[in-house]
Amino acid sequence: MNALSLFVPCAAGVEAYLASEVAQITGLPATAMQTLRGGVQLQASWREALLLNLHSRLGMRVLIQLAHAPYANEQAIYDAALAVPWEMWFTPRETFRIDVTAQHSPLKSLNFAALRVKDAVADRFRDKTGVRPDVDTQRPAVRVHASGWSMSPVYAPGETRPQTLPLAGVAQGLPLYDPCCGSGTIAIEAAQIACRIAAGGQRRFGFERLRLFDAHVWQQLKQQAVDQQCPPRAPVFGSDVAFRMVDFARRNGERAGVSHAIEWRGGDALQRMPPGDIPGLMLVNPPYGERIDTAGVAGSSRQGRPAPSVPSHAAPLAGRESGQVQDGGDFFLQLASHWKKHYAGWRAWVLTPDLKLPGRMRLKESRKVPMWNGPIECRLFRFDMRAASAPEPH
Repeated sequence: MNALSLFVPCAAGVEAYLASEVAQITGLPATAMQTLRGGVQLQASWREALLLNLHSRLGMRVLIQLAHAPYANEQAIYDAALAVPWEMWFTPRETFRIDVTAQHSPLKSLNFAALRVKDAVADRFRDKTGVRPDVDTQRPAVRVHASGWSMSPVYAPGETRPQTLPLAGVAQGLPLYDPCCGSGTIAIEAAQIACRIAAGGQRRFGFERLRLFDAHVWQQLKQQAVDQQCPPRAPVFGSDVAFRMVDFARRNGERAGVSHAIEWRGGDALQRMPPGDIPGLMLVNPPYGERIDTAGVAGSSRQGRPAPSVPSHAAPLAGRESGQVQDGGDFFLQLASHWKKHYAGWRAWVLTPDLKLPGRMRLKESRKVPMWNGPIECRLFRFDMRAASAPEPH
């Protein structure tokens, strides 16, 4: 098959990381792709599209561009979608769904635009096969993405990918520790990287319902991924103040096939000592704001006051949205003090929507990466920890 025009979207701020990952997975040079805001565009084969779905941890989807046309109204969008040979990609037995996004668009209603794309797909099948496929907005076999910004590319089936933060240090043998592990996402991703486990090895994909899909080729690629697996190249640790979340994370690790590669612990992030003798990497996505409250119970216990009881459904919530511990102190300031005292030599990455967090922690970041965690604008701060007596660089 001729080269496909692919677009791999990602969280804003990690495009450069994704470009490097795409080059590593496909073997294509960086000059063969274009790094855009929100993703990477490239020309690649169907096999390389499969490899990206199997191995990418930073890409949210792998989209195939099927049409690209100017538009000024919904009729132009209908015409562009009607010209796409949908019958080459899937059969009318498969259900489908339309998603539309746009910026600075002349359209008055994106919902109506989605309806017109849906009509075009159905009308094309009726004209070519005599049968119209059904729409399923909940569990469609095929997803069609239309996006517009004065030009209207129409994309075919995308694969949702979990957002993943850079964990290159694990591949180099550095220990990794997440002291606020929650359900275990970061530690599990790190363990899979340490064991060279493909990100999509246990997933089912929408492209398996497409006409181009060759089960034999896909099984070959998956077996090659299994053959490259190895014992963990670095130790991975995760802990959380809520023991219920630690149990949840442990079960998630078992389902992900990395239970042997992670050591789970319970305990307050303000009290836990380094999990090993060798300084390594900490990667922390602490609970905040729209997610859940932050902090642990160490502050109240140090003052000799028991932490207030919380209902069972709120067991992980021990602090306030402001990031305070129960004694009224700032959780992040106390965390920084704990790190400086006990984690000298460690490299700590913190993902947070608080753009002034380094000042609150009285730390000087060595690196700052703007990015988005879902709809929340964040920064990924890197702190190179020194002993408490060593002044932070200015």
